[in-house]
Amino acid sequence: MTRLTIRRYPDPALKSPAEAITEFGPELERLADDLFETMKAAPGVGITAPHCGILKRLTVIDLPELGGRRDYANPEILRASEEVMRHTEGSVSMPGMTEEVTRPRSVTIRYQTLAGAVVEETLDGFAAICMQHEIDQLDGIFWIERLSRLKRERLLKKWEKQSR
Repeated sequence: MTRLTIRRYPDPALKSPAEAITEFGPELERLADDLFETMKAAPGVGITAPHCGILKRLTVIDLPELGGRRDYANPEILRASEEVMRHTEGSVSMPGMTEEVTRPRSVTIRYQTLAGAVVEETLDGFAAICMQHEIDQLDGIFWIERLSRLKRERLLKKWEKQSR
C-alpha cells in the first residue's frame, strides 16, 4: 500500500466532479487500499479519490457501525429521509476545521463493490451523514458549501490564518 498526498482546500480537484468507474479489478483494489492507508494516517473516517487528486468516483469509509472498512465505487443517493440531524463535520483536506452541518438522517444508496457488483442499502445516523459528505465530494461539492454564508466565511478566515 502507498500513502497518497491529500490535496488541501482550495485545490481545484476538490471542486471537480469525479468520473464514473468503469473498470473493476486489481488496479481499483490497489487504489482503495491506498486511500484507506492515506485516510488512517490523516486521520479520518472517510476519504474519496478526489481528496488525493484522482477524479474517480471511489470512496472508502471506516466506521464501527458499518463493520469497519467499506469501499464504494460510483455511490449515489436514491432516497433521503425528510428527518434531519445535525453533526459536526470536517475534512482530511482541511485538517483542524469543523462545523455543524444539517443533513438527512437516513439515505438509501446504490453503489458498486470493487468487483463491480451493484448493491443498494439504507444507511442511518452517522453512517448516512458520512456517506452524504463523501458523495458531495465526488460531485465536486466541498463540505463547507453546506454551511451558511456567515459560518463558511468565519471558517475560511480561521483556515487562512492556520495555513499561513
